[in-house]
Amino acid sequence: MKQLNRRTKILILTAMTAAILGGLYAAGILIPEEAAAGNFLNARQPPSLKHPFGTDSLGRDLLARTLKGMAVSLTVGFGASMISGMIAVFVGIVAATGSKTVDAAVNWLIDLVMGVPHTVLVILISFSVGRGLKGLLIGIAATHWCSLARLIRGEVLQLSSQQYVAVSRRLGKSSRWILIHHFLPHLAPQFFVGLILMFPHAILHEAAVSFLGFGLPPEQPAIGIILSESMGYISTGMWWPAVLPGVSLVLIVLLIDKLGDYLRMITDPSSAQE
Repeated sequence: MKQLNRRTKILILTAMTAAILGGLYAAGILIPEEAAAGNFLNARQPPSLKHPFGTDSLGRDLLARTLKGMAVSLTVGFGASMISGMIAVFVGIVAATGSKTVDAAVNWLIDLVMGVPHTVLVILISFSVGRGLKGLLIGIAATHWCSLARLIRGEVLQLSSQQYVAVSRRLGKSSRWILIHHFLPHLAPQFFVGLILMFPHAILHEAAVSFLGFGLPPEQPAIGIILSESMGYISTGMWWPAVLPGVSLVLIVLLIDKLGDYLRMITDPSSAQE
């Protein structure tokens, strides 16, 4: 059998990682609400074959709640990362193609947003727009675009100095034509890799803000809420409501981060032919 090259192995690992994440998301969506319903007869049971993650103080199955919470985290993370990525592309292009005043204003705005701790800024924005899922999406999306915007700005500045862009301008091509045919195709890999790399940060901030009580409502099965509820029972010996959902959150963040690394290696020209 012919030995697989490095690029083929990375493609296989990327597909496997994406399939695992997709399976976890589908499981969280398809699990019925009754599976995570309370039953005081089953309250505070440790992990077992019937309840692999145990049950909480209300008798709710923690595995079902964790899977549903991960589905919520993936939804919030993907939605916020997508919005944040589009903001980054727009801001980066405007900064690179605008006047020096516009560029300076955009850089000042990026420094301002990056100068405030993300968690504090997410809480302030989420609280000001009404909290809940909408406030959390807006808060995370409004605070995670800065690094990608700087990357996009640098790429556009570099592209603007390329000979084929200058030839297009001399041939009378409009700025819109150059943007669509020269800039956006080149920026697409950076956008998608940046999107995946923002994903775990968005999930962690969603969990952190929900843990502090400023994110999703308490009845929502979210990882941050599960961890927040578990804090009052750790001293009584109930370790499983904090440890198992917490480990699950770490693992899903690591999976997404690994997926971003794989996509970066696939789109990296230096490793494209390995």
